[in-house]
Amino acid sequence: MEIKDISTKTPADIAKLIAAKREELRVFRFGGAGAKTKNVKQGREIRKDIARMLTVLSSKKSQN
Repeated sequence: MEIKDISTKTPADIAKLIAAKREELRVFRFGGAGAKTKNVKQGREIRKDIARMLTVLSSKKSQN
């Protein structure tokens, strides 16, 4: 996701997206523990998306 997409959403929507991405990261980590994953960069991208969302969320909270 890009910051432009994230910044247009409400804080409640961002929190839901963060929860979904964290679940996706959990599935990625534990689902691939026994088998080789095809896309090893996916975990890094998920973590970056979560960080972007948290950054936008904190900036929105500080503005209010």
